[in-house]
Amino acid sequence: MTASSAADSLAPTTTLRAESEAVYAAAAAGVLGALYGLIVAFVAPDLPLADTDGAFGLLAAAGAAVVAAGSSTAGYWRSRNRPGQEWRKALPSWKFTVNTVSVVIVHTALTFLAVLAGFRLLALGFIGLPVITFWAIVLMTVSLGLSAYVVYLSVSRMNTQRMSTLLMAFVVIGTLTAMLTTPDPEWWKVHFSQLGSFQDLSSYVFNGTLIAAGLLVTTFAVYLANDLRALVDAGVLQNERAPRTVSTLFVVMGIMLAFVGVFPVNVNLLMHNLSASGMAVMFLVLLIAGPKLLRGMPRTYFLSAWAFLAATIASVILFAVGYFTLTAFEIVVFALIFGWIAVFIRFLGVTGQSERAA
Repeated sequence: MTASSAADSLAPTTTLRAESEAVYAAAAAGVLGALYGLIVAFVAPDLPLADTDGAFGLLAAAGAAVVAAGSSTAGYWRSRNRPGQEWRKALPSWKFTVNTVSVVIVHTALTFLAVLAGFRLLALGFIGLPVITFWAIVLMTVSLGLSAYVVYLSVSRMNTQRMSTLLMAFVVIGTLTAMLTTPDPEWWKVHFSQLGSFQDLSSYVFNGTLIAAGLLVTTFAVYLANDLRALVDAGVLQNERAPRTVSTLFVVMGIMLAFVGVFPVNVNLLMHNLSASGMAVMFLVLLIAGPKLLRGMPRTYFLSAWAFLAATIASVILFAVGYFTLTAFEIVVFALIFGWIAVFIRFLGVTGQSERAA
């Protein structure tokens, strides 16, 4: 494999078949949406678009989440045969199942939150407007059909860069949702993990986001291993152990992230802290070992990695001297970890291209 083909293997791909199947999925979901809207209109007529309990928007979000789950499952399964993704067929069945579950969960959750937020925003422009039967059918058709279409295309073109973008979007949206719905407006005076210590929707969202994100990181590691292997085979990266070592560290990081959500601070403080610390340790190992593991990456990447390491050390010092609160420290380190992942994947995607240009 040449450096240019290795770079091409990292690029998102789409096909006429994927586009066509996405349209069929949207059409089927639209029909279901019309029937769902009709049922909602008869069972609960003239609902407001959104209120404190969600109203019509909550029902639309729930329906969209259901079709998103079905659409993402079918799309991700079928995409194994598409250009650039054939390698997934060689994965062990358990690994492919875990990957599918994580991708489906994240797309389902993002769809639910996006549709609910959309209706809440729409309700601000149509205050007090009841949803009559005709508009119930139309809105449900559009919501479910559009959700199925977007989700199907998303999973059909899944690659490492798209996976990292999906991961960050999911973590940010889930965390912001937990912040906006928490029953304690002064949670930030305690620590970041305080968001997950209540027995209510906000805590379920926060902890669920961490668990699902952890699963997605383990899936991300599978894609990462494939990309690194392509670059090693092309002679771009020099360390033969890079694919296995780097992906293993990411898997451990994902497990630790999931455990942070599995063990909230009010359930098991020791396990919660050990999990958070373990995630931070994996991050530091990846930064420090980078020059050896990833020899062949652009020099600019290593300069960026050292900048992230310096920022992490500075954050620890600022927290130790009392300048940072625990909440600020956790948020900064959290942002550094996911920021570095974004930079790493961007550089990984162009490493082969820079060799070809040279």
